[in-house]
Amino acid sequence: MTEAARAAAADPSGTHLQGEVPLDVNGMPHGQPVLDSLVALLDLERIEENIFRGVSPAASPVRVFGGQVAGQALVAAGRTVPPERRVHSLHAYFIRPGDPSIPIVYEVDRTRDGRSFTTRRVVAVQRGKTIFSLSASFQVDEDGIDHAEPMPEVPDPETLPTYGEQIGSMIEKLGRAQPRPIDVRYVTEPPWMSRGPREARSQVWMRADGVLPDDDLLHVCIAAFASDMTLLDAVLARHGVYWGLDKVNGASLDHAMWFHRRFRADEWLLYDCASPSASGARGLATGRFFSRDGQLVATVVQEGLLRVGD
Repeated sequence: MTEAARAAAADPSGTHLQGEVPLDVNGMPHGQPVLDSLVALLDLERIEENIFRGVSPAASPVRVFGGQVAGQALVAAGRTVPPERRVHSLHAYFIRPGDPSIPIVYEVDRTRDGRSFTTRRVVAVQRGKTIFSLSASFQVDEDGIDHAEPMPEVPDPETLPTYGEQIGSMIEKLGRAQPRPIDVRYVTEPPWMSRGPREARSQVWMRADGVLPDDDLLHVCIAAFASDMTLLDAVLARHGVYWGLDKVNGASLDHAMWFHRRFRADEWLLYDCASPSASGARGLATGRFFSRDGQLVATVVQEGLLRVGD
């Protein structure tokens, strides 16, 4: 953990950020200090052999962000697994809204330790009730067959405007006025700029907004955190509606990820998302993470609750 991350962990209220971080064009904190705060958020407190405790940032919405609880639960699972076994998949359910004002307790079940694979189950608990559950599988490195779909042709991230430049004065209306540890650059037109139905697709470049330690598990957990940020935008794009601009209420219901190849979350990743179906007030979205050199490094699938009013 960096010194800034230690300071963040010692100051969960987030007051350490005041006056110490760079601000983007609309005044929102970003950069290494904000990323260090995310690293600290993922550095759970071990309170028993298989029990961990995490907190939420002071600048949280009314419920815990789904990517946060997924990332923290994966950290809890990984803390009970030998470092030479890398996570290759996770499957999770969001059961109850999390309260960001109180800690979250993560209880790990050491389901199986095999010769090649390790399986862990994690439940996240608040006020004695489960708010989230996760199963994760870890594997030793092995050689085998290898192929992957190619990355779509897209502009380089440096040629695209920053999130702050694109969202401008709409940031307060859209509820995104919070410190941002992830640098996001939209390839497709941002959903708040296109008000009519379009292709059920969202493409963004994203990376951790700073430098991360050389810790494979941390990079995977940062990607799990970021994967929940724009995924359901692909569903909403098909219907020309968006959070904060239309009568849309939603929440993540479940989340699955498969990690195919090693990557760094502080280097550019293309997040290519699409929605094959929406029905019954639920929308399904799939996402693919590609590294800058075109390697498919992870696949994501999520179903979300989406209630759209007139």
